[in-house]
Amino acid sequence: MCEDKAIIVETPEIQTDLLSEVIRRGARDLLAMAVEAEVSEFLSMHQRSMADGKNQYVRNGYLPERGIQTGIGEVKVTVPRVRDREKIKSDIQFHSSIVPSYLRRSVKMQEFLPLLYLKGISTGDFREALSPLMGDSARNLSAGVISRLKERWEEEFAQWSVRSLAGDHYVYWWADGIYFQARMEEAKDCVLVIMGVTVDGTKELIAISDGYRESKDSWTDVLRSLQRRGLKKAAKLAVGDGALGFWGALNEVYPETRHQRCWVHKISNVLNYLPKNMHAQAKNDLEQIWMAETRAKARRAWIEFIEKYRFKYPKAVGCIEKNEEELLAFYDFPAEHWKSLRTTNPIESTFATVRHRTKKSKGCFSRETILAMVFKLCSSAEKRWRRIPGFKRLEEVIEGIKFIDGIAENQKTLKIAA
Repeated sequence: MCEDKAIIVETPEIQTDLLSEVIRRGARDLLAMAVEAEVSEFLSMHQRSMADGKNQYVRNGYLPERGIQTGIGEVKVTVPRVRDREKIKSDIQFHSSIVPSYLRRSVKMQEFLPLLYLKGISTGDFREALSPLMGDSARNLSAGVISRLKERWEEEFAQWSVRSLAGDHYVYWWADGIYFQARMEEAKDCVLVIMGVTVDGTKELIAISDGYRESKDSWTDVLRSLQRRGLKKAAKLAVGDGALGFWGALNEVYPETRHQRCWVHKISNVLNYLPKNMHAQAKNDLEQIWMAETRAKARRAWIEFIEKYRFKYPKAVGCIEKNEEELLAFYDFPAEHWKSLRTTNPIESTFATVRHRTKKSKGCFSRETILAMVFKLCSSAEKRWRRIPGFKRLEEVIEGIKFIDGIAENQKTLKIAA
């Protein structure tokens, strides 16, 4: 997290190398954890006692370290070795299905397994689900191995969920409620997620929790938890969709945070009240509002839209008319940030492949499992998140400098004088 972070000026090459090394180190640790769980499961399944009472199969150090080429460069890995004390040649031998002997390029298991869970695949079905991709090498990916990994991820999430946030400060928030095919055992039916951007422009995962249909009470619990753990400074702006629960909770817990409604969601809602043959024209008319260079131009396009559709499609007009302030709030922030502030895309893109708001899978999973899978998926995606464009202007936002149509007031004054 960000606590009085110093800004270090480095060349792009050095920054890239450092980031790559951090990511590679995390991937190596995750890979080692998975392989250790796999060998423990093998020994548990094939536990046999010899005549002297000792176990027939025992760990015997590690195979030579080797590198696997991944999307983040080469990752070093060592695979445990298992010895048969009876030295009888048999078909029972330990071969890692996660890091098979022939593997030289990675399969993104750290992302693939959570994705399967959130698609509703149960622990016992992983071997069958992975067989078409991994062939015979999936045979050792048993329910026990998956369960061990799941338990580790749940422990990581539990520790992350109670971490201290004292001294942290996020300039912007993005919030959303995510619905998955996989259902929780309890009645809570969605996962509440908050992302934020720090003063240095880094996007970070702030909170993950379960909730009852994005209700105000559920969101209040999430925000109160952040407050109890030390997050005292409110974000300058929060971006979200039309779920009233979040906005009501935000007003109660962090009343100084301004609201920005997601334009993608709002456009979708407006189009629901229009016939399909009007969608293309209406989208173009709405684009004249949210893509306008100034608030004044956006306001003119706003009035034109209302006048054009008011009489034939009053519900479509009413859908947008009630949220003018929340839809145009981004004009009071740096223009470099507008692209990031007009939508909840940072969250939407992370869950685009797994979210589903209608169909539910028949099986149920514990809340700990679902939340841990979301956490692992976000943690993996977080490594690819880029800093917000124009991040150097975030300090001006923190200082309370007033922006008019995306330009700092003092700069706008100088520009007019010139």
